[in-house]
Formats: sequence, structure tokens, C-alpha cells
Amino acid sequence: MMRYVLLVCAALLAAAPLYAKQAVPAGDDPVVEKRAVTLEEQLRCLVCQNQTIAESRADLALDLKKEIREQIRAGKSDDQIKQFLVDRYGDFVLYKPPFKATTVLLWAGPFALLLVGVIVLFVYLRRRRARIVQTSLNDEQRSRAEALLSGGKDRA
Repeated sequence: MMRYVLLVCAALLAAAPLYAKQAVPAGDDPVVEKRAVTLEEQLRCLVCQNQTIAESRADLALDLKKEIREQIRAGKSDDQIKQFLVDRYGDFVLYKPPFKATTVLLWAGPFALLLVGVIVLFVYLRRRRARIVQTSLNDEQRSRAEALLSGGKDRA
């Protein structure tokens, strides 16, 4: 049994280089490279969705990195490059999308959920308090409970 496990592990290790991706070559011009990295940190990977293009190793992110570098070499400004990507992929490609009618839910959603949660908690606690008041013991029930808890010494 152990032999088969070792054989499978060895096969997986041997196949690992097949899944390796080619590194994005560093640019010849350090100014272009710095500008590209700055832009990549402002754009969201559409595959990973919680990473910037600079952090991602997805195929689409690698293609977008190449596209950004090509547009920088073509002389386009940062705003023109961002607008090109927004036109192509929508506001979602921006890591910090602008506040406008189509992104209101994105910006206000977390605050709305927090407010709803606080309201639900407040209502729950008020109902719980009302239930506790309704089920409180009268004097006779309280003395009987104390007698039971004290071990029956004060039983009547």
C-alpha cells in the first residue's frame, strides 16, 4: 500500500513542471516597468477577483500585463489605459471602482448589511427581555425554588 502512495506522489511531482507558467519578462525600461506595476496594482484580476493583476498569476492577468505594457510603449496615458480596460471589462476591472449609480450597491451594501444586522439584534434583544419579564417568578414560586435549590432544608 505504501509503495502505491509513493508511486502516486512521484508521478505528481514529475508532472508538476507541466503546470508551470512562464514568468513575465521584466521590461527593458525601468520607468515603463514601474508605471506598469503601478497600473497593475490598481486593476482587479477578473479570474481571481480578490487580487490585483500585479498579484495574480492567472493567464488572463498575464495577458493584461502584456497589454498594459504594449499600451504604455504606444504612448498612452494611465487614464487612457484604464478607460480601455473599463470599456472592455466594465468597472469591475478597477480595484477601487468609482461611486456612481451602477456601483452604489457595491459601496453602500456593506453598510446596509451592518445596519440591518444591528436592527435585527436590537429587536431580538427587546423581545428576549420582554419574554424574560413575562416568565419571571412570583414570590411563592421564588421561595419554593430557593427551597429546592438549598436541598430541601426549608421545605414546608
